[in-house]
Order: sequence, then structure tokens, then C-alpha cells
Amino acid sequence: MGQYADGSYRALNPTWHDEDASWKADHVARLLNDHRIRPSSVCDVGCGTGGVLASLRGKLAGSSLIGWEISSDVVEIARSRHPEIEVRGDDLLQTTEQYDVVLALDVLEHVENYLGFLRSLVGHGRYFVFHIPLDISVQTVTRGRPILEARKRLGHLHYFSKETALATLDTAGYLIEEARFTWGGLELIKRRRTRLAKWPRQIGMRVCPNLTARILGGCSLLVLARPDNKN
Repeated sequence: MGQYADGSYRALNPTWHDEDASWKADHVARLLNDHRIRPSSVCDVGCGTGGVLASLRGKLAGSSLIGWEISSDVVEIARSRHPEIEVRGDDLLQTTEQYDVVLALDVLEHVENYLGFLRSLVGHGRYFVFHIPLDISVQTVTRGRPILEARKRLGHLHYFSKETALATLDTAGYLIEEARFTWGGLELIKRRRTRLAKWPRQIGMRVCPNLTARILGGCSLLVLARPDNKN
């Protein structure tokens, strides 16, 4: 668990990105609604502070919402910040629990053995929603520094493009129902230098989103998937 257990990650990210939770929840709820998925049970693996589930309460009426978080450092924060959400300080993969929808939002890039994680996770849900940052783009590879910053500050161990993210899920035994971009680089502007890249991305995402993601980056991939029972 490294930096997630010794407090170093919390020191660099004291809010544990809770400020982005409602934005992520909006995208998740819209994706499920577009596919007419009405889950009775939802779990969030690596739920952090529980903010996504808290934001989903009013959007997924009637669904039981459970968070799983192996970092004891953040479990207590989640329970105090969102007491209405059940957060379990255990590893879902060590249980036989199953849910209608399993969320893994900004998790995959942090897991050392990400293929093993995905293969173990596939048996725990009927549908899966992944949110995967696309750290690989022409501008990030050319500059180099953004990828290293993501490693140091955000703890990213793996870096994906749209193509490699989808290929990874396919290899691990998932069937893709839909993949769409989320543009955090536009919608979650936090730094002045990031705002400077807003206009090219804003134009590009409307004209040719795939090419814009490949060249400029600043986005993540939201994926709806289900188990590939042929594997």
C-alpha cells in the first residue's frame, strides 16, 4: 500500500480529491441512465472519502451503496465526512460479495498488478464502470514532465491511452458496452497554466475528440463494461 498507508499520499492530496466527487458521480449516473441500468446494489472499489457514493445517493434512488477502501488512513475520513455511506475497510477481492454495478474510478493506474486486479474483480459484478486517466498523449510524451508529475503527486504507476486502456480491459476479460471521454482538463480547471490549454481542447473535443485526446490529452476514459463469459 506504500504511500496510501504511510500518510505521504494524504500529505500531497489532503482532500483525497473529494472536490471532484460530484463531477464523477454526474458522469456515472448519466452513463448508467443512458444504458437504462437501474442497479439495486452499487459498490465503489477504492472509494476514497466516499464522496462519489454520497453524490450518487440522490441519483440512484433505491440502490444500496457500499464503499470499499483498503487504506485505513482514508477510511476514517470517509466515515466522518459521509456518515450516511457504508465504507468497509477491507479488500473486496478477498470476499465473495457481488453487486449489480461495480465502480473503479481512478483506481487502475494505482494498482501494481493491474491485470491481476481486473481479473479478480470481474467476478464481483454484473456491470462495471471504470474511469481511467489518459496520461499518454503527444504533448505529455513530448514534454515528459506531466507523466512524472502524475507519478510523484498522484501516485500513477501505469499510463494509458484510450487504445491501451480498452485493450487492457479486453485482455482481463471484460466486454466493452461503451467508452466515452470525460474532460477534466476543461471542466475541473484548477491551475492557470491548465486554463491556457482550455480553448484548443474545447474546440478539439467538439470537432474530433479522439484526435484531441491523442494529441492534447487532458481527459479520462469512462467505460461501461460487463464480464466476457467466453473467457
